Amino acid sequence: MVKVKICGITNLEDAIVAAEAGADALGFVFYPESPRYIEPGKVHDIISKLPVFITAVGVFVDESEDMIRRIMRESGVQIIQLHGSESPLLCTRFREKVIKAIRIKGKDSLNSMSMYPVNTFLLDTFTEDKKGGTGIPFDWGIAVKAKDHGSIILSGGLNPSNVREAVKNVLPYGVDVSSGVELSPGKKDHKKIRGFIKEVKKQNVA
Repeated sequence: MVKVKICGITNLEDAIVAAEAGADALGFVFYPESPRYIEPGKVHDIISKLPVFITAVGVFVDESEDMIRRIMRESGVQIIQLHGSESPLLCTRFREKVIKAIRIKGKDSLNSMSMYPVNTFLLDTFTEDKKGGTGIPFDWGIAVKAKDHGSIILSGGLNPSNVREAVKNVLPYGVDVSSGVELSPGKKDHKKIRGFIKEVKKQNVA
């Protein structure tokens, strides 16, 4: 069963809609330069109102170990997603599970995966001006090769129209969407959230 993570959550209403639609995880961005940034205290309030089986993921970009620990305590997120140029060593410094994002330019982007001591990677599209939430897909054939290095969460340009095909072609552990289900950065389109999750579930039972 392919898992679904709805990322870039900034408010309780969007979080509840995603949870009720069947999302397995919600992503909260703690990168101040992102239009989807949310304060740790606000995340804590949102998490306190979520169903018990929803996993909360904190997204960090080139943040210090101490700050990551502080934000984890303040927010209550359970999983760490490192979405910058973090070192393999940093991934070993936490007792919480770590997802390492790999930004894909081409096949050579996979070379660094073997250095990271994690069992789950998130594959996103590389762009010069954005760390994530690009809305741009990459070659899914590269994602299939990436599975040699561990479980992968497919991201980058997914939306309700293409996610079923993506799941069928790649068979990832999970899929991640942010801009593909938005009205504007940080504000989700509830119809698209429901449609996205519905399409993944269709492929799960196909």
